[in-house]
Amino acid sequence: MRSLATRVRAALACAALLAPLAHPPPAAGQDDVENPDPPASADADEADPETEAEAEFDPFAGVDRNGRIPRVPLPADLPNPERWRYIPEGRLKPGNLFQRFLVSSFIAPFAFRSGDVGWGGGIALTDIDFRTQRRAEFAGAFLSYTEKGQQNYTFVWRRWLNHRELPEGGVLLEERSFVRAYGGWSKTLTRRFYGFGASTGGKDETSYSDRVYALDLGAQTTWPEPGDDLILRAGVRGEFHRLGSGSVGGKPDTKDEFEGLFDAADPTNIGWLSLGASWDTRDSQVNPYSGWDVAADVDAALAQRDADLGAVWSFRGSKIFPVPGIFHDGGDPGEENPATDTLAFGAQVQLSSGDLPFFSRPTLGGARTLRGFIEGRFRGDASWTAGVEHRIWILTRGIPITDTIRIERVGVAGFYEIGSVAGDGVSLFSSRVQHSYGFGLRATLERIAPFRLDFGFSKDGMNLTAGFGLSF
Repeated sequence: MRSLATRVRAALACAALLAPLAHPPPAAGQDDVENPDPPASADADEADPETEAEAEFDPFAGVDRNGRIPRVPLPADLPNPERWRYIPEGRLKPGNLFQRFLVSSFIAPFAFRSGDVGWGGGIALTDIDFRTQRRAEFAGAFLSYTEKGQQNYTFVWRRWLNHRELPEGGVLLEERSFVRAYGGWSKTLTRRFYGFGASTGGKDETSYSDRVYALDLGAQTTWPEPGDDLILRAGVRGEFHRLGSGSVGGKPDTKDEFEGLFDAADPTNIGWLSLGASWDTRDSQVNPYSGWDVAADVDAALAQRDADLGAVWSFRGSKIFPVPGIFHDGGDPGEENPATDTLAFGAQVQLSSGDLPFFSRPTLGGARTLRGFIEGRFRGDASWTAGVEHRIWILTRGIPITDTIRIERVGVAGFYEIGSVAGDGVSLFSSRVQHSYGFGLRATLERIAPFRLDFGFSKDGMNLTAGFGLSF
């Protein structure tokens, strides 16, 4: 369940990270003697409006040449203005999919890493202005393969519900309200299962393979006004798992060491209903600089074989403090998205109830919790984790690649995490606490698309993870 959500976030962030690519600006005009106006044509009145709009497109409209985006006046009636993301006109090229290529439509390679599947790469076919809705819609197809044989093929679509045109050019998107869809197939040969509990060791490691077909539909909105603190979300998801022998060298098969659990989970056809609510005062859900949030969610497995029922209940919260910059002075008041260092605290508790396959129960380890351990390192019917992360921007104007392609910002982060799993919520208070710490690199091309490369350390050694989005 967690790996599915992670793939959805990664796919969206991967596409958003490509957004700022643009065509070179038109050459500066010369005088009328050297470039006289062409004679009028009888077909002038029949010119294609899309062709004219393409010719007039300026990729630096609303963007300084050093990458800085000046802050623009916002409508007086705009609710919660700090929760809207400004997209300048220079990133809104008109035209069809091919006319917008390398501005808002892309065919691009990407790379990632996860402890259980290793390094991987693939091709992203993305349109961040799907159906030419001025960034209100996104669609993408992603195909990937890893060094350990994982295959992943996904399609993602999202539409933001609150969208404003600005009279001087550009648009505003309220990032909290949207509808979404996801579908895909994946095959992973190196999933790990160590058994249940916080005291499992390397000698308990087993391996299995997992083929998954998945479909996810959902929506999120704020109430009562766009961008308000109260967030409501709902979704339905179908997962179809087929398990098999693993491919981790020298490790026994999960189906041999945990025969009962494995047989109960193979095959698994499961239908989930997800409901959740948050109170969120942060200025951004994706890359916050200040504020706090608390959230409660339930993922209820209402459709399983043998009429089994189960659920995972999640409770989480975070607090973000802006802190003085070490390598910068925080930008200027007239800048959209100025560099802001932060100190972030986060915590989460998960409890499961009823009957669930072993791979759907609460887990710790991987790219978002206890990053010094491999994904799925600890499992139980209950889990808790807490962490702190100091996010520091070093290159606040980023790295220019061409005149119109720029990594917006580059930084580092240090983190420390603790957590544990147990057979029930009461036993969490007495279960062994695991520790993880490390550092990472951070980069963005837009505020809504942070990329991170984390080096996590624990008693198991070092775990390197790469992906999109912050851990909390």
